[in-house]
Amino acid sequence: MNSRSIILLAHGSSDKRWCDTFEALAEPTLKAVSNSRIAYMELAEPSLNAVVHEGVAAGTHDFTIVPLFLAAGRHLRKDVPAMIEALEKATGASIKLSPPIGENPLLGQAIKDVVALQLAQSTSE
Repeated sequence: MNSRSIILLAHGSSDKRWCDTFEALAEPTLKAVSNSRIAYMELAEPSLNAVVHEGVAAGTHDFTIVPLFLAAGRHLRKDVPAMIEALEKATGASIKLSPPIGENPLLGQAIKDVVALQLAQSTSE
């Protein structure tokens, strides 16, 4: 039986370039954190539904969803909790929804670092 699974949840898009961006952002976590996956809420694969069902089939019953969203809007306040409730009923899994990544102060620091890097590069040109 596997331990808790971490699901990095992005909104999803039919534009493959959009998904490529999120997959690149997720890659360091996916490499460093065992039993972690990326999933999409809609418009892209793998879906949250598929990732949870695959995890349960592999023996995982505890999931933590880390939303790759900047803030908790309608999707994180209504849609995703409804999806989680349906998945818990369908699979018997326990699924915890973390706050969106944008609420973590470390993201603000990372943005500051990116801006500082851009300023340094534009000054040296």
